Amino acid sequence: MKPLVAIVGRPNVGKSTFFNRMLGERIAIVEDLPGTTRDRLYGDTDWNGRTFTLIDTGGLEFSDIPVGQVGLNGQPGDLMDHVQAQAELAIEEADVIVFMVDARSGITAADDEVAELLRRSQKPIVLAANKADSAQRRQDAVEFYRLGLGEPIPISSIQGTGTGDLLDLIVEVLPPAADELEDEEDDTPRIALVGRPNVGKSSLLNAFLGMQRSIVSEVPGTTRDAIDTEFIFQDRKIRLIDTAGIRRRGHIGPGIEKFSVLRSTRAIERCDVALMMIDASDGLTAQDTHIAGEIHEQAKGVVIVVNKWDIAQEQRRLERAEQYPTPEEEIENAEAYRETLAEGLKFIPYAPVIFASAKTGYHIQAILEAALHITEMRFLRVPTSRLNEVVRDAVRRHNPTTVRNKHLKIYYATQARVNPPTFIFFVNDTEAVHFAYERYLENRLREAFGFKGTAVRMQFRPRSSKDSTHA
Repeated sequence: MKPLVAIVGRPNVGKSTFFNRMLGERIAIVEDLPGTTRDRLYGDTDWNGRTFTLIDTGGLEFSDIPVGQVGLNGQPGDLMDHVQAQAELAIEEADVIVFMVDARSGITAADDEVAELLRRSQKPIVLAANKADSAQRRQDAVEFYRLGLGEPIPISSIQGTGTGDLLDLIVEVLPPAADELEDEEDDTPRIALVGRPNVGKSSLLNAFLGMQRSIVSEVPGTTRDAIDTEFIFQDRKIRLIDTAGIRRRGHIGPGIEKFSVLRSTRAIERCDVALMMIDASDGLTAQDTHIAGEIHEQAKGVVIVVNKWDIAQEQRRLERAEQYPTPEEEIENAEAYRETLAEGLKFIPYAPVIFASAKTGYHIQAILEAALHITEMRFLRVPTSRLNEVVRDAVRRHNPTTVRNKHLKIYYATQARVNPPTFIFFVNDTEAVHFAYERYLENRLREAFGFKGTAVRMQFRPRSSKDSTHA
């Protein structure tokens, strides 16, 4: 799990310029205008062997401007509240906070207010005095000692001076690397609840815990202040990784869309199976697809949970002024919805779809049963002899496609690891492997061994034909 480092400060102190320099590309929009950055941006970077996720936040500006009115900086009051909620959420999630100030303008009242907020967070804080573009400004940066947050590090995000010293200090106060690793000997299935805000993650978590015989414990997760819940289901201990934030301190305002992707991403990193929740009333959205893509990229198990199915059916009835659908009609509705999901999520055709209602308890038990079955599939080991029988039969049924006058020969295959199931195919030329034939082989493995609900990784390595028998 990569630590989070949030860049915070008042507007127009150079947070986005620093963010772009650290990531080596222009991701954040940079203009010499206050309030340009409104939502959080994030990206991974590394320094001295440590990788961490950097978060660029909107400028913190405290104001009593009523909703609908415009402040001196030209920003509506309601938008300023939203930006502040975004930044405060980043502070709450972060492992380390970089407090950026402007060395040219010196300490302002807004800096004092941000400093007070950060002191209450009780997080490690690194003070960066940006725009220290000359020797005189670097010397003047000492005045920021008065903020009471330690030694200010003078930097110039544009010139790049001082950023190495700043990164050294960030890495120094990051959580120990050992804290980022899960206990590999713990075989407790780890199930993450992921999805957009307001799709019912909190309700589903409560439904799970309400139906179980006993809660084992609440254990700290690898994300700072995150709490995982362990409980017993069908005589099996399960660990739930919650991304809904119901156990986090403080109030999180509505409309926090972009950051929910990062929160889901971090939960996906830690889980064996992700319960990807979709609001039945909204249908599949671009953010749903983004999260599903992250699950696939990380080769995790996945159950697509279409939540609020009862509400969607009620809406359908009201729109058409019909009676409640018969069981047959509900099946037809579900199949039509399933086809729509299959079209939008072509890259995870192996994912089971469960229509549920966290509120009423409809299909709640089926979700956990599916997740446990997928966990078993992720740890399934296939005997090498049986694996190669399946591969030989697949080749006999359908010869490999010739790619750029190169004919693929598969000598043999072996399973390299589990969780996720990973197979290595030794071939004559890796450039002769066509993606369509790779997909064909994956489908044959799924037909023979299952692997429902989990990604399967396949690797192709070169091997001389005289060293082995052709499959």
